[in-house]
Amino acid sequence: MAVNKCIKYLLFFFNLLFWLSGCLILAVSIYLRVSKGGNQITDQYFPAVNLMIAIGTIIMVLGFLGCCGAYRESRCMLLLFFIFLLIIFILLVAAGIAGAVSQNKMEDWVNKQLKDMLPLAKQPDTVKSDLKNLQKDLKCCGLVNGKTDWSPDPFPESCRCNVTNSPTPVPGAECGSEGYYSTPCSTRIVNLMKENMVIVLGIAFGIAVLLIFGLAFSMALYCQISKKDGPTTNA
Repeated sequence: MAVNKCIKYLLFFFNLLFWLSGCLILAVSIYLRVSKGGNQITDQYFPAVNLMIAIGTIIMVLGFLGCCGAYRESRCMLLLFFIFLLIIFILLVAAGIAGAVSQNKMEDWVNKQLKDMLPLAKQPDTVKSDLKNLQKDLKCCGLVNGKTDWSPDPFPESCRCNVTNSPTPVPGAECGSEGYYSTPCSTRIVNLMKENMVIVLGIAFGIAVLLIFGLAFSMALYCQISKKDGPTTNA
C-alpha cells in the first residue's frame, strides 16, 4: 500500500510539472507568434514556433490526463496515458533520427527553394521588403548569388556594411571591398537552421527522458492498482 501511494503521488507531481511545462511552452510560443512579424522568405524554413505550439498543447493534454489518472487511480486513464506517451516517444525518436540524417541535405534544399524566387526584380514589393529586413538582421546581401540577385535593380542600402553594421557583429559576416556584405542570405539561413536543429535535438532528447520516466511511473501504478483491485474490478 505504501509503495502504491508513493508511486501515485510521484506520478501525480510528475504530471503536474509536465502540464505546467506544457503551459509555459504554449504561452511562450503564442507570444512569439503574435509579437513577431512574419517574413515571407524565412517563415517556410523556421516552423519551430508552430511546432512548439503543437508540442505545448499535447503536453498539456497528456499532463492533465496523467494527473487525473493518478489521482483517481483509474486504470483506463493510466493505460491511455501510457499508450499516448509511448506513441509520442516513438515519433519523437523517429523525428530526431530523421532530422539528424537530413542535415546534409538541408543546404541544397534551401538553395533550390530560394533560387526559385529569382530574379528579385519580378518579386512583389512585400517580398523585397522582407529581404531588405532580412539583410539588415543577418548581415547578408541577396538570396543565393549575392548583390547580383537584385539586378537589374540597384542593390538596396541594407546590403551596405556601413548601414547594417551593429555593435554586435554576426559571426562570419564579411564586408566586401566595395562596402557591401559579400555573403548571400542563403548561407545565413542554412547556418541558422543548423544551429536551431542542434537546439531542437537537445530539447527532443530532454523530452524523451521525461517520457521514459512517465512511462515507468504510469505502468508501475497501473500494475499496483490492478493487483489491489483484482482482475474483475472495473476501472
